[in-house]
Amino acid sequence: MKTKFSNSTETTGMGLLIAQNGLRVQHEEATDYKAGKQDEPDQQTKHKAYLWCKEFLRGAWKTLTEEEFQISIIRGGLSNLLFLCSLPDTKSCVEDEPHCILLRLYGAILQGTEAMVLESVMFAILAERSLGPKLYGIFPQGRLEQFIASRKLETRELAIPSISTEIAKKMATFHRMTMPFNKEPKWLFCTMEKYLQQVMRINFTKESHIGAFHKLLSYNLPQEIAKLRSLLQATPSPIVFCHNDCQEGNLLLLDNPENSDNKLMLIDFEYSSYNFRGFDFGNHFCEWMYDYNCDEYPFFIADIKKYPTKMQQLHFIRVYNAELQNAFEVLDEKQIAKMEEQMLEEINRYALASHFFWGLWSIIQARISTIEFGYLEYAIARFETYFEQKRQLGV
Repeated sequence: MKTKFSNSTETTGMGLLIAQNGLRVQHEEATDYKAGKQDEPDQQTKHKAYLWCKEFLRGAWKTLTEEEFQISIIRGGLSNLLFLCSLPDTKSCVEDEPHCILLRLYGAILQGTEAMVLESVMFAILAERSLGPKLYGIFPQGRLEQFIASRKLETRELAIPSISTEIAKKMATFHRMTMPFNKEPKWLFCTMEKYLQQVMRINFTKESHIGAFHKLLSYNLPQEIAKLRSLLQATPSPIVFCHNDCQEGNLLLLDNPENSDNKLMLIDFEYSSYNFRGFDFGNHFCEWMYDYNCDEYPFFIADIKKYPTKMQQLHFIRVYNAELQNAFEVLDEKQIAKMEEQMLEEINRYALASHFFWGLWSIIQARISTIEFGYLEYAIARFETYFEQKRQLGV
């Protein structure tokens, strides 16, 4: 769903941060290109897409003319722009090249070379392990990926027990991976601190933006992030390789799964890093509340009542732990019950960090993104839920 930012001079773990020398912004009024709402790409985008496919792909793509080249917009991203590029039906593949591919163009992204290399390495590793799509090409503006015949999950489907079961298994598989990246859990708060620094320097000119931004500033975000840091420092959580954005838009329901127990594919790894386990759980549970499949402004619906119940959380936890059963086989029932209660506390405290993280992210997106979405309204929704869930937890 969500775009990534990169630091022009350094990265922290696999976290992709904002450039320290300030935001490169689009004018707030310069929104003629409503990337999320157009039906067809503009001619410049189509021409560039044709050249990328011709340069990176083999076989029939090498002899493809621009008139034969086919491209259409795939809806669903809040920041990355997605296109389906394909050969015409009259042109057959001559080697093992794909007949169609997914072109992902980064939206409002400040892409550093090191960050791009790290993400590309991770994407390729996950593809080799059959945990993600194949990578066909990488360039500064985006990449060419395997097109997976599938559809993205809908928000309501996250609560279906069989779907939740498979997501928990996918998360367990992800968490037990060993990846060649920085193992220190710096990503979460280093990224949020970078985001906060940028937020405190942002200016808006539209009256509607100014009012919403002032409301967000009234939350005293610097003081609140310090409180959140103290709370989470007192909350034990194992360090694992986390996806960090496990939401319905990043979960594909495959059209032709190899078996009925493996019908989902987790995608979009740009935020993945070594991080606290609780964040991956808490962030996923938060996404139960936000439906982005809306055609009217602000293009999302928030419903705090959709946050998973204790029993739904325990179902997810138990499936996850069963997938990692070797680590817990020596525990008796009383010890398992205690561990589950500790995990519930860990997860729901880290859910607060999810609200804070994406709230800050969304404020910045409101200033730099040209995609039609109510980013400031989304930021307010996340922070309002942050304070409500904080009250419910009594912290």
